[in-house]
Amino acid sequence: MKHLLKLLDLSKEEITELLDLADRLKAETKAGVEHHILKGKTLGMIFEKSSTRTRVSFETGMYQLGGHALFLSSRDLQIGRGEPVEDTARVLSRYLDGIMIRTFAQEEVETLARVGSIPIINGLTDFCHPCQVLADLQTVREYKGRIEGLNMCYIGDGNNMANSLIVGFLKMGAHVSIACPKAYQPDAQVLSFTEQYPGKFVMTESPEEAAKDADVIFTDVWASMGQEEEKAVREKAFRGYQINAELLAKAHLGCMVQHCLPAHRGEEITADVFESHADQIFDEAENRLHAQKAVMVAVMADKKDW
Repeated sequence: MKHLLKLLDLSKEEITELLDLADRLKAETKAGVEHHILKGKTLGMIFEKSSTRTRVSFETGMYQLGGHALFLSSRDLQIGRGEPVEDTARVLSRYLDGIMIRTFAQEEVETLARVGSIPIINGLTDFCHPCQVLADLQTVREYKGRIEGLNMCYIGDGNNMANSLIVGFLKMGAHVSIACPKAYQPDAQVLSFTEQYPGKFVMTESPEEAAKDADVIFTDVWASMGQEEEKAVREKAFRGYQINAELLAKAHLGCMVQHCLPAHRGEEITADVFESHADQIFDEAENRLHAQKAVMVAVMADKKDW
C-alpha cells in the first residue's frame, strides 16, 4: 500500500491487515513495547481544516514510532496563497518522508499522490474520512469480535463519514443501513459502489427502519466544518434524525453507539445516550492513534520492519 487516499482504493485483505497491525501496535504499546519503526523519518501534516483528534493522534503516533511530525498550517504555507498543489507536492517530496493532509477537496489529495513521490495519507476531505473509519472498524471489532455479518446503521448527514462508513463496513462483510433526508444522501460514487453488495445495503429516510436490529449505530454532526451558514436549514432538515433511547429500542440488545466527535448533545445524539455509551465512543477516539500508526507504518516503512 503506497498511499491512503480513500477506502474505495483498498481491498478487504488490505483493510484487515491494517486492523491487525493496529491491534498489535496498541497491545504492545500498552505493554510497554516501543516501536521505533519510523526512526529518522518526518511526516508533514498539512491542515486546511482545524483539528483536535487528527493533529494530536498523528503527532503522538509519529513520536511513538520514533519519527518526527511537522505541523504545516495552510495559513503558513504558500499553498494558502495560491501556489499550485502540484508545486507543493514536488517541493515537499524532497524534504519529507510522508504527508498527511486534512483539507476540503478530494482532488487535492489525489493530486498530491499523483505528482509527489512520497506517501500521502488522507486525514479528511469533504468526500471521505478513511482514518476515522479504520478506527471505527477497529473499535467495533474489539467490542463485537467480528465485523462480518453485523448490522451497521448510520443516522444523519450523508457526508464524508457516511461515505467512508458505507465503504468500509460493506467491504468487511457487514450489512449497512443508512437513514438520511433525501436532500442529504451520500455521494453518488459511493451509492454506485453499494450496487456490488446486493441485499447488504439499505438507504431510507426513516431512522427507525435503519436502526431495526442494528448491532452498532453511528452518527455525526448535522453541520460539518464549512457548513455553518446552513446550520438553521440543517437543523430543520435533520429534526428526528437523532440517536435517543426510543431509537435504540429498535436495535439489538447491547447495540454499540459510535460518534466521530465533536458531538452536539441534544442534536444528533441525546446527552443520556452519549454518556451511557461514552466508554465505547472514547475507545473509538483513542483508536484513531493506533489505526493511524498502522497506516503510517504501512505506507512509510519496509514491510520487513513491521
